[in-house]
Amino acid sequence: MAPAKTKSPRNYMLGRSGVMRWSSSAAFGKKGRYKWSSKAQKPKPAPAKPAKLVEKKIGGEKNGGTRMVQAKRFRKSYETQELPHRLKTRQNGFRDHCHKLRASITPGTVLIPVAGPYKGKHVVFLKQLPTGLLLVSGPYVLNGCPVTRMNQRYVMATKTKLDIKDVKIPERVNDVYFKKTRTPKSKPAEGEIFEAKKEKYVVSAEKKEDQVAVDKQLVAAIKKRDDKKLFFAYLKNDFSLKNHQYPHKMIF
Repeated sequence: MAPAKTKSPRNYMLGRSGVMRWSSSAAFGKKGRYKWSSKAQKPKPAPAKPAKLVEKKIGGEKNGGTRMVQAKRFRKSYETQELPHRLKTRQNGFRDHCHKLRASITPGTVLIPVAGPYKGKHVVFLKQLPTGLLLVSGPYVLNGCPVTRMNQRYVMATKTKLDIKDVKIPERVNDVYFKKTRTPKSKPAEGEIFEAKKEKYVVSAEKKEDQVAVDKQLVAAIKKRDDKKLFFAYLKNDFSLKNHQYPHKMIF
């Protein structure tokens, strides 16, 4: 008779290290012992459904004594228009984050953007908005940079600073102020598919008014300096590097 075949153990030792191939929890799952455990055999009780109607006592002789009413009352009023609502999640949204400002960036500090359409220009930092973005201005009359927002990750702070304590920024200049309004698209008529032109962005009148007001105050603050001619030339000129000049080794 042929000798009976012996089954190799499912879990075995790796060499002589004393370490088993599978951990105790992995071996427990491979053998399927969880199917016969005491926890698996006990059926879970079905959750009790809350009652929709509740019996309520009613006062008065001719009111029947009790009445069945809704356990959860319906709303008295409903919105006529469905608006987007924020979902309640465990993670906080960007607007709820704590936006810290670098110690080197203070109101009036001259910044150098390193990315975006205004990279290389010298701009004046005005204030930090609730979203954490920086509100800056060129001013526009000097280098063409309007009142706009920038991320502090993409700017270099210099040691040059302008006194802007007398500069007053309009209250309406906030994050919503820079949001572009989208006009609803209408379907072109037959034969006008190729004649339709793209709509160009047009600056609103209120933004032009605010830009002029901020520029006047910044220019007036620059004229109070003793080195106003050098400061005007400094803001007009763009930042650039020559050979063997490295920004991380320079002091601005």
